Formats: sequence, structure tokens, C-alpha cells
Amino acid sequence: MKRIVLLIFITVLHINSFAQSKADVFNSDVELTWLGIDFTQVHFIGTAAQWQDAGTITSTDLRDKYFVSWNEIFVEEKAKYDVAKATNRTLIKYNIDVTASANGKSDKDYFVDDPGSFRHMDADKVAKLGAGYNFKGAKGVGMMFVVEGMHKEAKKASMWVVFVDMATKKVLLSKQVEGAAGGFGFRNYWAKAFLNGLKEVDNNFDKWKKVK
Repeated sequence: MKRIVLLIFITVLHINSFAQSKADVFNSDVELTWLGIDFTQVHFIGTAAQWQDAGTITSTDLRDKYFVSWNEIFVEEKAKYDVAKATNRTLIKYNIDVTASANGKSDKDYFVDDPGSFRHMDADKVAKLGAGYNFKGAKGVGMMFVVEGMHKEAKKASMWVVFVDMATKKVLLSKQVEGAAGGFGFRNYWAKAFLNGLKEVDNNFDKWKKVK
């Protein structure tokens, strides 16, 4: 019995030794991993019609083509989609497989008619969502976007920037930001919204540090 208790105690100590805190989010010496963009909660307000390059877009098209492309652009164009700069880091790691796995398993209709559902997430919902990711043994602080809304008429996207302790799956910090869309073509039009969302992180990162 004593041996079992000792093993449990050692396991808890081991987990705690890797645990991250909110302070680590803002510590530029703490390694940060960009986990990509989670689209599993997104409500696309309106239709994806009227983009001549895209034609008719279905929920399956969004999942299998555009969710993938919008995630890849952060990796392929690091200088433009500068996550390191936005979080006061010199370098960051990338592991978009985490959100790619979640997105790939999502099977629903992303298109909705209710404009009121554009912003439908809150911090508690985000925290519960964090517990469901498979970080595949990774440790340290992870960062991602959880997109809750893409509004065709308003020409913007709403997303939550989420920082999570990958070892414990605890969300350390979550903030809602919005980004204006723009540009030619369906892919680039909404990619601009995510870029502007990242710029909001850059503009507010130091302010969030001061908020308890």
C-alpha cells in the first residue's frame, strides 16, 4: 500500500514539474509552440457563394481544403504571419497537427443563418475545449486560434487566442479577438482576417500581461 502511495506521489511530482503557469505565457524565455487554427466551433454566417475563384463551397470543402490551407499559410509564410513577434519571442515551434487532427474529425454543417451566433463562445467553453486535444506527449506552452465565427456581411472573423499547458491540458489564458477580412479570392480573403486577428494579439499582448 505504501509503495502505491509513493508511486502516486512521484507521478504527481513529475507532472507538476512540467506544469506551466500564466506567467509563462508572457515569459519570452519560455518556449512556445504554435498549434494552428481550430475551426471545429466555427459558424460561417451566410454562404460561401459569390467568390468567382471558389464556386460553390460545401462544409466538406471548408474542412478538407480551406481549413487545411489557412493553417498551412501560417507555416509557409512565417515572416508575414509572425506569431513569434506577436508573443515577444525570437523563435517558436510549430505543431499544427494538433488542430489538424481536431479539424479533420469535425463533421457538421458550418453554415448558419443566425447573425447572433457569430460570437457564441466564452472562456468556460474554451477551457472545456482545451481538455479534448491530443498533444501526443508534448509539453510546454501551446498557442492556437479557436475560430468561432466568420461573418460574410460584416466582413470579419471572431476568434479566441488560446494558450494552453500541453502537459495538463489546462488553458492558461484565452482572449477573444476579431480580424477584418479582405483581399482577392476566398482563401486569401479570410486569411486576411486571421492575419488581422494575429495583429490584435500583437497589439494587446503586453496589456494582457497586466490583467489579473
